[in-house]
Amino acid sequence: MLRTDKLQIRRGEKIVLADVCLEVRAGEVLGVLGPNGAGKSTLLAALCGELAPTEGLVLLDDQPLNLWKGPERAQRLAVLPQTSTLDFAFRVEEVVGMGRLPHQTGRVRDAQIIHDALETADVGHLAGRSYLALSGGERQRVHLARVLAQLWPGQSGQTLLLDEPTSMLDPLHQHTTLKAIRAFADRGAAVLIILHDLNLAARYCDRLLLLEAGRPCALGNPQAVLQPDLLKAVFGLDVLVQPHPELGHPLIIAR
Repeated sequence: MLRTDKLQIRRGEKIVLADVCLEVRAGEVLGVLGPNGAGKSTLLAALCGELAPTEGLVLLDDQPLNLWKGPERAQRLAVLPQTSTLDFAFRVEEVVGMGRLPHQTGRVRDAQIIHDALETADVGHLAGRSYLALSGGERQRVHLARVLAQLWPGQSGQTLLLDEPTSMLDPLHQHTTLKAIRAFADRGAAVLIILHDLNLAARYCDRLLLLEAGRPCALGNPQAVLQPDLLKAVFGLDVLVQPHPELGHPLIIAR
């Protein structure tokens, strides 16, 4: 399990993230919401070890994250940043295969995992193509397949961190991507995902963390967090919140 204890991040003299006490639980999709500059990507950078805490701790299985050896940590923790770039003409399956580097499972097993991860991310049809020839949305889904392959098939004790994995995707692939991520959590992995779309968060996340100015202002299930008054205070947006007519989760409608 990945958790934080009184996490604080400072940039120079400015505190950009503070008072974050959080658990990313097995079998759960935890969504992180907030306006631009709220500290969402800073939180993810701290959770994956890219940023060292100024105060507090980030713990993976109750051991400070910085004490884990690289390959051991990579077998348990994978991160998809907001932008992932490659400047070489790797084939799509070679990009996804990079996720298998921390493992010693052999070529045959790795090839099967790469195939399965490509299919799960709905990019199996791109196998054999050059990564550089892909559109932005296709590249994003290939990188999703890479981090899925890194933790494949997903189980308790593994954590997937995702920073806006649907930002370049059309509506269909937004849902296929989040369904794949949801299924990954259902197999036992813990997932933390940064999203901007409130309705996608309401549909696919078990809990939501709402950040404002680098501090948590709400943490709970979608029904508890996605309240009109709270969304108005944080986003400055007047909304109507109603139950989805078929699925029952909150449906947010801008006034």
